Parts: sequence; C-alpha cells; structure tokens
Amino acid sequence: MRGWLEWDRELSEKIRIAENQKWLKRAAAVFAHSGDSWFWLIGLAMIGFLSPSYKAVAFLYAGSILILAVLVLGIKFLIKRERPQGEWGAIYRRTDPHSFPSGHAARATMLAVLGIGLGPPLWGIALACWAPLVSLARVALGLHYVSDIIGGTVLGALVGLLTLWWLH
Repeated sequence: MRGWLEWDRELSEKIRIAENQKWLKRAAAVFAHSGDSWFWLIGLAMIGFLSPSYKAVAFLYAGSILILAVLVLGIKFLIKRERPQGEWGAIYRRTDPHSFPSGHAARATMLAVLGIGLGPPLWGIALACWAPLVSLARVALGLHYVSDIIGGTVLGALVGLLTLWWLH
C-alpha cells in the first residue's frame, strides 16, 4: 500500500501546475470552480423556477447532487486522507480538509452520466468533455491526488448509473 501511495503522490506532483504558469493556473481554477456544488445548485434552482418544463429534470439533478454530497462526505470522514500540501483553494482546505474521494470529480462524472442518459445529446457530450477537465484541474491545482479523482469518478459514475436505473 505504501508503494501505491508514493506513486500516487509522485504522479499527482508531476501534474501540478508550477507557480510561474499564471495563465494555466487561472484556466485550471475556472474548471475547478465550475464543479462547485453551490454553483450547480443555484443554476438548477434558476432553471427550475424559470422554466417549468425543466423543473423535474432540475430537481432530479439537484437531488442527485445532494445525495452524492452526503455519500462523499461520509467516505471522506471515514477515510480522513489529508489533502496535498498547497496554498491554492484555501476555502476548500478550511471547509473540507479531506481529499478522498474528490467530490468535484464525483459530481462532474455523475452530471456527465446523467447528461448522457437524459439528453439532449449535445448536453451529454458537453458534460462528458467537461468532467475530466474539472477532475484534472483539481490535481493540477494541488487539491487532490490522482487516486482521489479515480475514487470520485467511480463513485459519481455509480450514483449516476443508479439514478438512471431508478428512473427506468
């Protein structure tokens, strides 16, 4: 296990963006923040209120985000893996000191699975392209290890698939 954790730490460090690459760090920050749950919940609430025809879908997405958040937090507080050392993302480091699994990777993957399963096709494709960028940005900014992303991706895919199964 120690060898795996060392490999994970080294790989994650290689992916990390250097401090002098300001434009790349800003781009990664945009992707990293685009996966924030509050951002999605506010957007979904607006869709639900402004477009009655999409209210049920917006509610489904929001409910799935909240259920996934409970699962992620439960696992994080069970495992208690500390985040990588770093300075970027102070709000994440203060409010959630644990890194495994990545909630952003889980949420982005779940949203992509729901987008593919519920359509329209362009929405699913856009989310499927966006999700790995959110996940990669979290490692590149030093908030997560690669294994946190893998764990979050697996969890998000499972919750998304279970949600689609439940609907059908």
